[in-house]
Amino acid sequence: MTLETERLSFRPHQPSDVDEYCELAADPDFRRHVGGGPLSRADAKHKFRQILLRVANREMCLMATIFKPETRYIGYCGLHQGWGGKGEAVLAFYIAKPYWGRGLATEAGRAFIDHGFNQLGLDRIIASTEAGHAASIRVLEKLAFRQTGIEPGARSFVHFELAREHGAMSRSVTKKEIPE
Repeated sequence: MTLETERLSFRPHQPSDVDEYCELAADPDFRRHVGGGPLSRADAKHKFRQILLRVANREMCLMATIFKPETRYIGYCGLHQGWGGKGEAVLAFYIAKPYWGRGLATEAGRAFIDHGFNQLGLDRIIASTEAGHAASIRVLEKLAFRQTGIEPGARSFVHFELAREHGAMSRSVTKKEIPE
């Protein structure tokens, strides 16, 4: 499966993405909100091999994110299986620091929300981010997610959801309702 937006394309990871992936994994600013410090090249390569094994023939996985104007791998975004079972997925977007502040996470999120609701038939998409990660919180708010709670701890997380109208779930969301 591949998806495209105006500036981004999303595809399964390929072995040729390993160097760019390792570069991201070594960046302390990128890793700060992913969970932990920078990874050594050996640890990043090991994690990358696990990604390649997990994504074969899966409808929902984090996909290689390519910035089309430069044909450059800039991170990984997508939907992955949530804990709520069939009909629910988790939205995630991880973009390299040089590409922050350009609206790319919002663009990626919009594409995966559309794909999740319209092609996969999901009922609900959830997301979480660190409580202090203002940029990710803004992206989720732009995408019409609503906050559902805060999980306190050494690393506090804010939880969000975007749902179709189903029983007690929140209002239905259409593409027109997602701000540009």
